[in-house]
Amino acid sequence: MKILSVSLNYYPEKTSTGKFQGEMIAWMASRGHQVRAIAAPPYYPEWKVAPGYSGWRYMRENVEGVLVFRVPLYVPSAPGGARRLLHLGSFAVTALPVIFWQALKWRPDVILTTAPPLSVAPPVLLACWISGARSHLHVQDFEVEAAFHLGILKHPMLFSTASRIERVLLRSFTKVSTISPRMRERLISKGVKIERAVLVPNWAGNEDFDPVRGPGNWREQLKADRGTILAVYAGNMGRKQGLETIVDAARLLQDKPSIRFVFCGDGAGREQLVECAAGLTNITFLPVQPLEEFAHLMIAADIHLLPQRAEAADLVMPSKLGNIFASGRPVVAGTAVNTQLYDAVQGCGIAVEPDNSAEFAAAIVTLAENKELRTSMGEAGRCKALSEWNRDRILERMETSLNGA
Repeated sequence: MKILSVSLNYYPEKTSTGKFQGEMIAWMASRGHQVRAIAAPPYYPEWKVAPGYSGWRYMRENVEGVLVFRVPLYVPSAPGGARRLLHLGSFAVTALPVIFWQALKWRPDVILTTAPPLSVAPPVLLACWISGARSHLHVQDFEVEAAFHLGILKHPMLFSTASRIERVLLRSFTKVSTISPRMRERLISKGVKIERAVLVPNWAGNEDFDPVRGPGNWREQLKADRGTILAVYAGNMGRKQGLETIVDAARLLQDKPSIRFVFCGDGAGREQLVECAAGLTNITFLPVQPLEEFAHLMIAADIHLLPQRAEAADLVMPSKLGNIFASGRPVVAGTAVNTQLYDAVQGCGIAVEPDNSAEFAAAIVTLAENKELRTSMGEAGRCKALSEWNRDRILERMETSLNGA
């Protein structure tokens, strides 16, 4: 099968969509499929084009047996509002000629598009129609609704128009996949036929984050003594994460020096978060880590922290959850009752109301003071990662869908 991947984010980005897209395409290539990829230069989560790449010219490279075409991209230093829309739109514009060139010259059997951004869907659909390729859309986030609820799109008429366009585009693809059961239900509510809506969750790094690999040197670096409890947030520092909740919880727990909060990552909101935490001595900030060190940090954690803004409920499913479970450590998650994240956390951590720093802090204390509870919940999470987030089984499902079955 000849697969053409079109995605804004791609390897060597270490987090979120770029990580999963890169691993998915490399896996497809390892199965003997002919695969090519069209992507922007790596820039996320730092919001800065990585060294060795350009945001202003076309490039090509070979990554793990995959020919990758890099297209120019506008990367704002302060992504928000109109700048973010221009950022997403720039990818659709610069990717368009490469999409048509590959569709008409290389003649793929299927074009796999990952959203966000949905703005690249129209040229992909047209290229599929002209070339006879099947079209497959993989939805990581419902960007239109998320943008409105998070205040990026503010005008109701603009939101209504964007929603109508979204529905038309979703119904136009041969198959549409997404990463959680609730998100699949939302696809169907938007008009995607049941037989065309496919569940393809993000997978866990069950080998990379296996607790037997140990914590590396992180406990020595971060713990004042053996009794210190590490409460860790690792990942993107953006708007939809609600990370201020963690800072507020740390402020509430200043009188408990045995609990140390750790932020590891980067993103558009990091600078503001550091300012918000000014004066707090129980918080440590770390930069993005190489995969091996990152895995050791996840294992070194006693408690993982996963806040989420209420407005983002069931519009996104945190991709880091699988790796949290794989690390064998419990999680405190900010999530409303009856959401997908709430259901997933049951038995593997404590779910509290989103944006509620007092409840978040209380849950952290509950786990910090009960080692047996931490152990049992961590083991339950590890079992769930092994049974429900197995990479090969998940990607075999995607392979079957791409093949037209």
